[in-house]
Amino acid sequence: MADEVKCTRSLYELSIPAVANQFLNYKKYLKYLPESVLFDLYHQLYKDKKLCLLGVELSDLNTFSRMLKVTNRRIHLLKAFQALMDHETNVGNELATSYTTWCTTHKENTAVHEKIINLGLRLGGFLSDAGWYPESEKVLISCRNLCLSSTQNSETWCHTLDCCHKLLHAQAAYNSFIGAAATYKLALDTIKKLEKSERKNANHAALYAEFSVLFFIRNEYDLAYKWSVDALKELKPFLPGYIIVNVLRQAAKSCIVKRDYQKAGLLMKQAVYLAREVFDIDHPKYSDVLLDYGFYLLNSDSIVNSVAVYKLAYEIRKAIFNKYNLHVAIAHEDLAYALYVQEYSSGKFSQASTHINRAIDIMEKLLPEKHLMLSSAKRVKALILEEIALDSAPANGSDQNLFFKSETLHLSALLLAKDAFGENNVQTAKHYGNLGRLYQSMRRYQEAEEMHLKAIGIKEELLGPDDYEVGLSIGHLASLYNFHMNRYRDAEELYHRSIAISLKLFGKSYSGLEYDYRGLLHVYTKLEDHEKYLDYMDALNNWKELRDKNAESEEPPIEKKCPEPLENVITAFFSM
Repeated sequence: MADEVKCTRSLYELSIPAVANQFLNYKKYLKYLPESVLFDLYHQLYKDKKLCLLGVELSDLNTFSRMLKVTNRRIHLLKAFQALMDHETNVGNELATSYTTWCTTHKENTAVHEKIINLGLRLGGFLSDAGWYPESEKVLISCRNLCLSSTQNSETWCHTLDCCHKLLHAQAAYNSFIGAAATYKLALDTIKKLEKSERKNANHAALYAEFSVLFFIRNEYDLAYKWSVDALKELKPFLPGYIIVNVLRQAAKSCIVKRDYQKAGLLMKQAVYLAREVFDIDHPKYSDVLLDYGFYLLNSDSIVNSVAVYKLAYEIRKAIFNKYNLHVAIAHEDLAYALYVQEYSSGKFSQASTHINRAIDIMEKLLPEKHLMLSSAKRVKALILEEIALDSAPANGSDQNLFFKSETLHLSALLLAKDAFGENNVQTAKHYGNLGRLYQSMRRYQEAEEMHLKAIGIKEELLGPDDYEVGLSIGHLASLYNFHMNRYRDAEELYHRSIAISLKLFGKSYSGLEYDYRGLLHVYTKLEDHEKYLDYMDALNNWKELRDKNAESEEPPIEKKCPEPLENVITAFFSM
């Protein structure tokens, strides 16, 4: 008989479940326990699924403030907090309300201001990390107001900037643009005050990165890039790792939308390597970086790797935040769009449909009806529905029904984008372009042309004539002229312009070139220009060979490398 393997548990490990099992009997003594021990008791309640009891405990601001001090167990606290929110204990709003009451009650007691401000920064930051942005904003607004009511000196100005940093993050992530604009202005005014004080050399890398995030989400790419470069200039090796990671990934995203893929790749890969080293691979901050890396891969035409990275980011977020959380919804949406792009030529959109429907389900549960984030997810669903309608055989008008659903979603997204950003914005232009493609599919050709021309006009004005987005819309208009309006010379001119943009940005193996080459083959067939037809048949065949070679040599999605010294990365960036 084989020897039994015995697992010896320490007295402490045995006592935690025992005390948790008799929690109410011991409750009056718990305030004397160290934070780490108390945390273990609450985590045991979470594991035992005693969520009502745990909710009562963690809704108390004094208790929760102690748990926030146990920084090495943050993932466990995030999981427990999400379980309470799923259990509809409303613990987030109760904590935010309690904090607001504290700020009001102690407004005149300046002796405790610093303590309450520091708590607000920790609590607001946690709620934002947990994906509960309205609650985070509520806390941080109260914290900001307390900062502004305190004695004004360089110390309180630093607190105000810390608060602006966290508040701006929550407001931008939740698309609260009016509040974010006010926070941005306050931050700039406070920086000016600090520059005239003894703290004039304060480091603003983290704050500048948040400025960049705000303008990125507002599709104001020149300002997003400007602030991200300013943040890079402020980076120093002594800064906390999470700040360095955030600056690198945001600067990389800004480079992507400015179509500087070499700089973007340098920064994004270093952000991934450093995030893995700082946070490990099961941390939500690592998933944040992976989502940005997926965005880089998708935009730089590495679609298969993009899907793989998005899937990994989604799995990390799902493991921490379970189902009904905005972090999970965003991961579903990003993955859905990448799958849609990947399967565009195959017509197999079942996975993309599953993920986008899940994203919308979560957002409809957590967001107001006409929230801009929900609009973004519905736009992705509209694109998928359109392709399903095109690829399915018409039966009892089912394809038309899908088209009408897609149109409703696109029009709703357009109205929300115009309300949030105005007419002259890249996001608004994208919605016009989406409607143009849809109307082309619905055989409403004049309306399709009108939408494409609007999209091209806005994009050219904002991004210049040679941007990727301009090339995309030009290619769509060329397709309309070519296949539906018999305007072959107009189509020819647009295809050549689209190809020139693609070659300039991505090179000869870019995936999107296939559609332009095939479009020109159709044009020259109709024009009976056999010489040019053969030229572009050769171009298409050469493109296929390059794609096959690239597929064989493609790197794995995430290389296991150590990050380069920060000084080397910054020097390399500015020397490009």
